[in-house]
Amino acid sequence: MTDEKLYPYDPAEALSSPEAIAEFMNDAFASGDAGYIAKALGVVARARGMTDLSRETGLSREQLYRSFSEDGNPTLKTLLAVMQVLGLDITAQPHPVAI
Repeated sequence: MTDEKLYPYDPAEALSSPEAIAEFMNDAFASGDAGYIAKALGVVARARGMTDLSRETGLSREQLYRSFSEDGNPTLKTLLAVMQVLGLDITAQPHPVAI
């Protein structure tokens, strides 16, 4: 067995483009897991800069951290405000129908 070093990985560091952010969030939404979606939005918010996001949405940093933690439950108003500032849209698509 080799002694491999493990380094901490922060997914926020990989979210450097609108396309990467959209793909990351599409994956989270596809999970259907509200906690995972909230946490993923928190990662995106950190990548964007929580202080800037707070200023642009008018929401406190504490509220953003709390809402977008793994146990968070952001209101629809908070979700829409953050998504708008992040330049993301929420769209609806029909589920594939099993035949």
